[in-house]
Amino acid sequence: MVAARRIIAVSIDADQRRALVEISRSRTEPANRVERACIVLAYLDNPSAYAVAGQIGVSQQTVTRCLERAAELGVLAALDDRARAGRDAAITPEARAWLVALACAKPTQFGYPHELWTTRLLAAHARDHGPGAGHPSLVKLAQGTVCKVLAAHAVKPHRVRYYLERRDPEFEPKMAEVLCVYREVEMRRAAGGAANAREIAVVSYDEKPGIQAIGTTAPDLPPVPGAHPTISRDHEYKRHGTVTLMAGIDLLTGQVHALVRDRHRRREFIEFLNILNAAYPTATAIKIILDNHSADVSRETKSWLAARPEGRFQFVFTPKHGSWLNLVEGFFAKAARSVLRHIRVNSKHELKQRITEFINDLNRDPVVHRWHYQIDLTA
Repeated sequence: MVAARRIIAVSIDADQRRALVEISRSRTEPANRVERACIVLAYLDNPSAYAVAGQIGVSQQTVTRCLERAAELGVLAALDDRARAGRDAAITPEARAWLVALACAKPTQFGYPHELWTTRLLAAHARDHGPGAGHPSLVKLAQGTVCKVLAAHAVKPHRVRYYLERRDPEFEPKMAEVLCVYREVEMRRAAGGAANAREIAVVSYDEKPGIQAIGTTAPDLPPVPGAHPTISRDHEYKRHGTVTLMAGIDLLTGQVHALVRDRHRRREFIEFLNILNAAYPTATAIKIILDNHSADVSRETKSWLAARPEGRFQFVFTPKHGSWLNLVEGFFAKAARSVLRHIRVNSKHELKQRITEFINDLNRDPVVHRWHYQIDLTA
């Protein structure tokens, strides 16, 4: 008499099934996890260990063992290998801690010219100096073992991650002042921006220096359908110099005031202020959000401001390393994406013309720039 087929009850929900399907199709998961996921899925469709073994290409005992673990531990936990005792680690925990501490120090502290550790250099240093530091288990330390020890402690001494230290002791008050200006702009806009624009103008100003005037040495080749999908450009180029874009955006109307010059000095900044002075009625107060560039706070600039009517110009300075608070940076980003990126010109004069044409085009349909972060008008 043929024995009845043994059915192994495997419980699974929809989320677990989706996870199994993803693992079974993965190209990065370990092969044993992919195989076990395929076994469980195949068994759910056809509850026959013999049939699943033939389908997957493994023994029936392997299928049964996998299914029994799935019934005991759960379908996802059953995909991992059981923990094995194995042999004792050759490198002691104290030696690992010493190695990690070594990786957290700079190589220059130990007489090396290297700025950062490499795993090869770290392994060589540990082999030479580890036994003398009381860690004889490091005498045959391999580079691959160093990688494993550092990975286990999430230490990457061969990489540099940059950060920006806050050096302005008045960062918070200055930031609050800038945000109060944005709040004032929102309130004036809500009360009727066009009418309020005659009383006060709020301009977000900054400069974008070092815009390169680069020319081609050979003509660009246009895209060819079915052959070359992109514009083709010769790698060689000519440098014609650089220009500086000084721009200010009226936050109430969206109008862009701009000046493109070869340099950004006091005289160019005063020239830009003259542009603003001529753009608004005499009775309009002009509030400018800007950084602490030397040209913006120079003696010549202060003398020019002193010759204007009292209250005509008001400067609101962003904190040091706080350029992200200035809304004009969004305009510069747009200019870089849509015009300046990949631009090629025959001279600096042509570059200035194209930047000016871009700004004139924007001013035909101005876009009002807004501060989108947590401005509570009811406070």
